[in-house]
Parts: sequence; structure tokens; C-alpha cells
Amino acid sequence: MGARPPHFPARARRVVHFFLNGGPSHVDTFDPKPALARYAGRSVSQNPTTERKTGAAFPSPFRFARYGESGIEVSELFERTAQHIDEIAVIRSMYAQVPNHEPSLMLMNCGNSVLPRPSVGSWVTYGLGSENRDLPGFIAMCPGGYPIKDAENWQSAFLPGVYQGTFIDPRHTEIDRLIENIRSPHASRTAQRRQLDLLNILNAEHRSGRLDGRLEARIQSFEMAFRMQTEAAEAFDISREPRMVRELYGDGVHGRQTLIARRLLERGVRYVQLWHGAGQPWDNHSAIEPNHRRLAGELDRPIAALLTDLKRLGLLEETLVIWGGEFGRTPTVELNGDGKSLLGRDHNHYGFTIWMAGGGIKGGTVHGATDELGFKAVENPVSVNDLHATILHLLGLDHERLTYRYAGRDFRLTDVAGKVLKDIVA
Repeated sequence: MGARPPHFPARARRVVHFFLNGGPSHVDTFDPKPALARYAGRSVSQNPTTERKTGAAFPSPFRFARYGESGIEVSELFERTAQHIDEIAVIRSMYAQVPNHEPSLMLMNCGNSVLPRPSVGSWVTYGLGSENRDLPGFIAMCPGGYPIKDAENWQSAFLPGVYQGTFIDPRHTEIDRLIENIRSPHASRTAQRRQLDLLNILNAEHRSGRLDGRLEARIQSFEMAFRMQTEAAEAFDISREPRMVRELYGDGVHGRQTLIARRLLERGVRYVQLWHGAGQPWDNHSAIEPNHRRLAGELDRPIAALLTDLKRLGLLEETLVIWGGEFGRTPTVELNGDGKSLLGRDHNHYGFTIWMAGGGIKGGTVHGATDELGFKAVENPVSVNDLHATILHLLGLDHERLTYRYAGRDFRLTDVAGKVLKDIVA
């Protein structure tokens, strides 16, 4: 886990990824489609096949406005985030492979929708290591429990286990509950150190003459856990922040976990992933107006606060901020079994939006486009492999050179595809 140099000079040193699990609607957030109003209530011909039955064109219930010098249109749902649009690159032409959560989550997080592969955060920490030996290099936070597919979303798979993401439930505020077993109720730190020293002697005898990466990962995990008893308690304690900073983020769970993320990043943690909540909260098949408004209301302030705070601290230029989900949603309304409108949207993997900011990104730019209604990526389509190649590039890693030999083959995050999106690189 020691810090390692990149393949070439990096633009970013660290990543924070806001993951809106369930699939936010692009046509209600960062990809305005005025044509939906013209077709409102009318069936749309030549719709791509969707997972569930959908009907007529469904205009966005949210107002869009232009922001910044770039004049990029953003929904009222993210009006605070929109104040930073000149530092954001909006990719409106993402596409995935299938309209189902599980494979799309694996694709977005691990680069493959079918086979178990290491996650992006694991590849990044494998390539670059961590800048803090007393904290995990890769942390995933999800309030209230696990998302769909659980820890597979931050798995290390065939990479050494030390690169797997460490899960934190930021719903808790007490350090003993936030990080389970952070302190031993039975032994002092001195006694624990003696126990670990004895275990190290026994482990050294056991591993002599054999090479077992699993044992080495287990040994390092115990040592990390011991060191975290002091370092983590300090890093996760947001009460040490000035009141002005805490008020900037807000006192909700998302404000709290985003502020924790900033504290982790400035302490050398390489990759922090912030999930919205357990399950798939953004999966709004019905009543999308109140549900998306509530969910965005929980995130907009913390995201804007993070961008403001990183800029204040001089960290934004070296921190890559990512926003998005596993796919988007249909521009047509979802119907129930009786053919009645649910006022929601079905999954849409044909075209959706993610955005990135900081860390070498050319702000105030829009890359690609979906069709007139927002069903399918038609201009400069971007695959998940392309996205991953670009993330690694900004971190100074060549996605074709970052490989790991397993089962007789050199594997990489982008498999045999992927190209860097040079248009959004500053």
C-alpha cells in the first residue's frame, strides 16, 4: 500500500465518487429535453425496448436554467451544484449494456457486467498505493447498509485483498459504531501490540517457504486495524472542523459523510465512494417528481459544499470528483399492469449522464448528446470502458499498462477496450 509513482505526470491524486445508486434521470437533472414538452401525452414511435412497459413522452416536471459563463443548462434539482458548472464536464452520452441494476452496477464499478472483476477503487490503489499507511486506501460509505450487490461493488476480486474497499456506514455518529471494533473492550493498546507482535512471529514461521497473498493481506489488515484506532478516530471526527465548515455541508447524513470524505482525502486516502443509501434509492419507477426532488435535496448542498471547500483548501485541482449512477431513466412514462401512468420512469441504459470536476477536467464543457427525446446516446457515445480509461489517465495511469496477471492472462480494468476522452481533459 505504499505510495507509488504513476506512469506519467498525474492531473489528479485522489478521487471522490458520488454514486446515485438506482439510476438518476438524466432528462430531469443535467440533460434538458424541451422536445418532451412538444410530445407530451403522445406515444413516441420507434422507442428502444425497455425493461418495463412505458407509454407517452413524459416532460420533466423540473425547471432548467443556464449557469456560469459556459451557460450549461442544469435542473433546479441541483441548483447549488450548478453554481460550479464552469468547473464541471458533463458527459451526456454515456451508455451501458443492459437495463438491470446488478450487471450495470458491476459494469460501472468493476468494468465487467458478467464476471467478477476488481473495482475501480481497487485498481487505483493497486496502481498508486495510498499516501497514508494508517488509513485504508479505498473507502466506501453507504448510509443505512449496503447497496444492491453489496461489497461486490468495491471488491478486489483477484487483486490482493489489501486493495478491497473498506465499508463505513455514516448513519452512525459515534466512532465505536461508525467503525466497528475500532477499540478492544478487553485489552489495552500496549497489550494489543504485544499480541500482534506474537502473531507476526507465528505468521512468519507459517509463511516461510510459501507465498500466499491471502495470508499477507490478512496480516496487513490486522496491522492496519491497530493503527486505525488513533488515526481513524481523528479523521472521522467532524466536530474538529470549524462551525462555519460544518454549516456549509449541512447536518444531514449526506453532509456528514461528504465532510468525512474531504477529511479522508486530505489525509491521503486515495479513493472514496459515497453511495446515496442502502438498496437503490434513485430507482424511481413511480412518482418521480417528489422522489427525485427529495433525493436531490439531500445531495445538492453537500456536493456544492465539497466543491467550494476543496477549492478553498487548494485541493480541487488534484481531486477528481465524479457524479452519476449505473444508468439513466426513460423519457417516456412508466405504466402499471393496467396501462395507467405511474408518473415515473423505467431504467434506460441506452443513454444517460455522468459528470466530473476538478483533477484535470476541462470545466464548463459538455461532451456528447442523446437524441431529441433523451433515449439514446447519438453524439460521441461514451462506454464505461472509456470512462474508466479517462479516470485512470487523469490519475497518471495508462489503462493499457495497468495490468495484473491472473489465471494465465494479463487483466486490466478496461479489458480490451476503452479510450481516453481527451476533449474533457484540461
